[in-house]
Order: sequence, then structure tokens, then C-alpha cells
Amino acid sequence: MAEIVYPPVIAAARTLFRVLDYRFHMEGTEHVPRTGGAVLVSNHVSYLDFIFAGFGALPSKRLVRFMAKQDVFEHRISGPLMRGMHHIPVDRGAGAGSYATALRMLKAGEVVGVFAEATISRSFTVKEIKNGAIRMAQATKVPVIPVALWGSQRLWTKGRPKQLTQRHVPLTILIGEPMYPQRGEDVNKHTADLYARMSELVDRAQRTYPEIPPGVWWQPAHLGGTAPTPEEAAAMDAAEAEARAKKEQA
Repeated sequence: MAEIVYPPVIAAARTLFRVLDYRFHMEGTEHVPRTGGAVLVSNHVSYLDFIFAGFGALPSKRLVRFMAKQDVFEHRISGPLMRGMHHIPVDRGAGAGSYATALRMLKAGEVVGVFAEATISRSFTVKEIKNGAIRMAQATKVPVIPVALWGSQRLWTKGRPKQLTQRHVPLTILIGEPMYPQRGEDVNKHTADLYARMSELVDRAQRTYPEIPPGVWWQPAHLGGTAPTPEEAAAMDAAEAEARAKKEQA
């Protein structure tokens, strides 16, 4: 694929990272294969996560094609950029098309990025994950790479105002060892394994984060923060989905 848009976007992002003096800590970047297809599966705490998950693949000189909501592709600013970087639009009402596109890209040797929780976690813990990443890896015989992001929620997350001009924010990117699910193996078992690996990585990212002040909104409740508990977050998500459904029916 012709890469006209992706390289200058990366260059601009790196310049912005330097200006804002983001403090990156990355581990496990060697687990992203330098050639061939792979499914990169990240936790989801921020609207900016695709930027930082993709950043973790750059040491291996890989460009990640993220699966993202159709709405993002319809936006007048983000839409042309997303299409130019060959990301994959996901229409929740017709998901088969995006799934087929992802399979084609994996077979062509691309790295496809997936947020298996589907939506941002308000509790900042790993929500229940979908099995699509495992199924794609099995169908195309590529590895699954678990990723944990932490710190990006401080910049822009669900239910909080944007704070994009914050400086000196620590950002942690942990990349775990690859999984190799094979065709015919238990999808649910592999999905549970992926969930456990992601949860372990996220927990380690949280506990080793260089700033852990008590009682802050961006810290999970079980670590002393004031973020919603997973149960509270699930109730909030359910209320939001109900309100959205009513609006669509009106």
C-alpha cells in the first residue's frame, strides 16, 4: 500500500510528543514481529490509544492498521487521515465487511490493531473482551500480541474534558509475548488467556507508573483512585447504551 499519509502523521506526532515532553516508558517492543501479519490487541482507556499502541510498534518499523468505529471515518478531519493511513472502518450493524478486510490485511502481512473491549473502560480495568482477535489470528495463522497502555486517560477519556496540552505526562506502553492460537483450538480458552495476559500487563503498568497520587480520578478504585468500580462502570455503560437506543428509535 502506498504510504503517503502515515509517515508525515507519525513525524508530526513525534514532534508534538517532544514539545509536550511526554515521558514514555516502553517494554517488550521486540515482541512485535518485523515482518508478516499480527493482531495487536490493546486495552482501551483513552480516545488517543490508537496513537500510542501504534507508537509501540514503531521500533519494529511496523505501521498498525487499526479497526475503528465508522463514525471516526465520517468526521471531516479525522476521516481523510484514517482512510489515508489505511485503518479499517467498523460498522457495528454490518461487521462482516470490516472483519473480511482485516483478514485480507493480515494475509497480506499487515499488523492489525484491535481494541477487544470495544469501548473505553471507565473503570480503567480490562473489561470483558470479544473473541474476534483470536478468531482472526486462527484464520490467518498469525500471532496475537497483547498490549497495555497507561497514562493516556489523563489526556482524553470518556466523560472527562480534553486535556491535550498537558506537559510531562508519563505514558507507559507494555507489549507482551505473542500468543499463537491455532485453527481448531478452543476460541474461548484463548480469549480467556488473552484477557488474563492483558489484565496482568495493565496491572503492572498501573503499579509501576511513576505518578501514583491517592484519590485521583484517573486511578482505578482498587488502587485508591476515584474512578468508577467495574460494576459502576458497567451500569453507566448500560445506561448510555439504553439512551443511545432510544435516541435512534426517536
